[in-house]
Amino acid sequence: MSDMTLDRTTLVGAAPPTAARRQHSVIPGFGLTLGLTLLWLSLIVLIPLAALFVKTAELSLEQIAAILTAQRTLNALKISFGLSLAAAAINLVFGAVIVWALVRYDFPGRRILDGLIDIPFALPTAVAGIALTTLYAENGWIGSLLAPLGIKVAFTPLGILVALVFIGLPFVVRTVQPVLEDLDHELEEAAATLGAGRWTTIRRVVLPAVLPAFLTGFALAFARAVGEYGSVIFIAGNLPNISEIAPLLIVIRLEEFRYADATTIAATMLVASFILLFIINGLQRWSQSRTGRTA
Repeated sequence: MSDMTLDRTTLVGAAPPTAARRQHSVIPGFGLTLGLTLLWLSLIVLIPLAALFVKTAELSLEQIAAILTAQRTLNALKISFGLSLAAAAINLVFGAVIVWALVRYDFPGRRILDGLIDIPFALPTAVAGIALTTLYAENGWIGSLLAPLGIKVAFTPLGILVALVFIGLPFVVRTVQPVLEDLDHELEEAAATLGAGRWTTIRRVVLPAVLPAFLTGFALAFARAVGEYGSVIFIAGNLPNISEIAPLLIVIRLEEFRYADATTIAATMLVASFILLFIINGLQRWSQSRTGRTA
């Protein structure tokens, strides 16, 4: 009888499984905030992107293929994506060096240098383009030094690369910096105590911890570079098939009232960017899961 009473009490007092798993927030409003979030994202992101694909879908496959296989379009896409990947890779290397110096060493002017990293964030892109063009032109401060060596930066694809590196560097630095600051120094000391050298400690201790942040910074720098327009058009020269970027070609097609061409190129850039970012995010999740298993 006591067992039956105990079982009945236990069953009656126990909360239903769904109720037990339900957690109520102290501050209500989940439905309202979720609805506003979806509404805002739809108005700002989803609806414009959907309109882009709807406009492109009005064309036949033959028309789309003709637009994308045009030599000028292929060269513009190649320049935009190729130089964006190159700029992101350069920023990944030199951004890591800058972060290491800012986090691990204390030297005069460190705070000033740390603040200068954010200048591309605040500087208008047109101002950045004019400044870079002035510096790297053949009669500029830096361009005049490179001209005798046969190196021409302004009005060439190299100038585009310089501009993309300039605007993408802060994304790598600001993404990796907090992760490296939170990395426990005792892990490195323990590795050194066990006989690991400097490069072994970096490769086996530091790099696995900051690799997801590196991939995130690389993705952000790449995404920023692909869509850059203002700082590039001043230093690029904008020569068709030579130094013309895809965003500029889209603007030119719009000015020519060739809206089908513009939307097709834009949709292609969007799809290609999504694919590359998806691959990078997949590598990031793989790195995080691998780091978790190692830990």
